[in-house]
Amino acid sequence: MKKQLLFIAIAGLFANLASAADLYVRENGANGAYSTITAAITASANGDRIIIKPKAAGAAYIENLTINKSLTFVSETNFERYKLQGNIVVSPLAGRVVTIHNANVGSVTVSGATTGGRTTLNVFNSLIVFFDAARANTTANLSGCTVENETGISHGRCTGNIFSSLFISNGNDPADTSLATDDIEIIANIVSYGISNSQKNYIFKFLNNFLTQGSFNIWAVKNGSTNEITNNVADTSTNGGGQFGEGVSINLASGNTGNISIYNNVLTSGNDYVIYNYNANATVSAYYNMSGVTFLLNNVANQGSNTMGDFTVNANSHTVSGANVNAGSPAVEYTDLDLTRNDIGNLGGSNSWNNYWPANVGVKPQINYLSTPRTINVGTSTLNVIGSGYSK
Repeated sequence: MKKQLLFIAIAGLFANLASAADLYVRENGANGAYSTITAAITASANGDRIIIKPKAAGAAYIENLTINKSLTFVSETNFERYKLQGNIVVSPLAGRVVTIHNANVGSVTVSGATTGGRTTLNVFNSLIVFFDAARANTTANLSGCTVENETGISHGRCTGNIFSSLFISNGNDPADTSLATDDIEIIANIVSYGISNSQKNYIFKFLNNFLTQGSFNIWAVKNGSTNEITNNVADTSTNGGGQFGEGVSINLASGNTGNISIYNNVLTSGNDYVIYNYNANATVSAYYNMSGVTFLLNNVANQGSNTMGDFTVNANSHTVSGANVNAGSPAVEYTDLDLTRNDIGNLGGSNSWNNYWPANVGVKPQINYLSTPRTINVGTSTLNVIGSGYSK
């Protein structure tokens, strides 16, 4: 009986795959294609792929889209974006997965909370004016995108993007009721005005980001969790930071407690403090961080090897050079890609900036996430590696 049930399940899977269709959208409906993206969405079914040909001379499809099915949107022309003069709204539904590749669009938003499950929105290699998926029970994964104004998510993974600012919260929606099984991971992004976390449902990992004029602002954590701010650059020397010009600002509400580990970061302060914890609700550990000023901390429970150093931050090339090289934690889990000691800042460690911003990538598919063990013990029989990528 078990074998028969397994066969039925596999047969059902292949039937679903076989039923998925490709729907084409071309200017003026050329060669029997749809002339609008909206018409293709209306004609589509869950699992279909909508293939959009960029219009001549960069002209736009002028329409607003409501996506109410699980669909994938791609460009028909390799390595070229299609332009949409309008906005995209994703209607939430448990189990819905929407994937958008190579779009040039106004705003992308999720219209509300999901009930009875989760909605997933994946966006790759796209130009977006405004992005808001900060809704309960919603996962948003962005990679290789540029978002001109605010970006909001409540859960997901962001790698190799250019953001104006990034807010992680549920907005005005209640806490998640259908919890995701993985953490929030924000890796190797260029962020102009800072990253803020108000999410209480998930552990966060902020790794190898470059904040050109802003700070990390932590307003909430998952109770009892251990969270990570590692190998980032936060430059508040010319514009802001927290109340005291700090590169990391932590201010948890009463009853919200957790641990925050701050390792191997370049934190250039525009005022007095480098890390400022406004109360004792968060247990903060800070080690092997570097600043260009005297390293002042407030309410940091565990600390060591934080130093003032002579280094240069280049906001154009997103690099740091000088005393930060080989000055990070000597622990093996922080070793650089060249197997030398950790470089403090965004170029250090196994999640190095170079993984997500490779030189001369050109018109090639790109890996946008890779998770491998930082250490391998003698006698290990299974090596778990997770990776994903996208084509432009």
